[in-house]
Amino acid sequence: MEARGQHGTNVHPTGSPAGRLAAVGNQMIEIHLWLSAELARLRTSLDTPSRDLRAHCLTFCAALGRHHTGEDAGAFRLLAEEAPELRPVIDNLITDHEVVAGILERVEALLGGDAAVPVDQVRAELGGLAALLESHFRYEEKRLVTALNALTGRSGTTEDLLGLTAPGPL
Repeated sequence: MEARGQHGTNVHPTGSPAGRLAAVGNQMIEIHLWLSAELARLRTSLDTPSRDLRAHCLTFCAALGRHHTGEDAGAFRLLAEEAPELRPVIDNLITDHEVVAGILERVEALLGGDAAVPVDQVRAELGGLAALLESHFRYEEKRLVTALNALTGRSGTTEDLLGLTAPGPL
């Protein structure tokens, strides 16, 4: 069964040549869906904290950070060169990435040390992160999917442009 993205489009097109980018915008949607699902799982896990909470949270923060860093250095840089009209959109998205990075730093600081995890503070930070990411992901998808999909056929990997590929559960 093929994975389908937000609008029922194929996320992994069949028959794409090895080493060539294919439907990068659709892959970005898949990554966003995966990150959103992982954040929801993480927020739910706060209701019954376990020893794994700290590791799960730090792993999620690292994955989200890699995605945004990858976009900034990869997809956004390339799109700014090829579609200069998208530069204001890209600037807005990079500003969001900076805000997200600040939230991730606060979460990581809350998880640091040997003390018990301050679950209420982590919950508040992750709630703000979830609200920001919902808006950020929709805006990014609405404004960039078509331009990213136009990159089909170029050499490279999705990880080069988007920082990661959507793996299974953390």
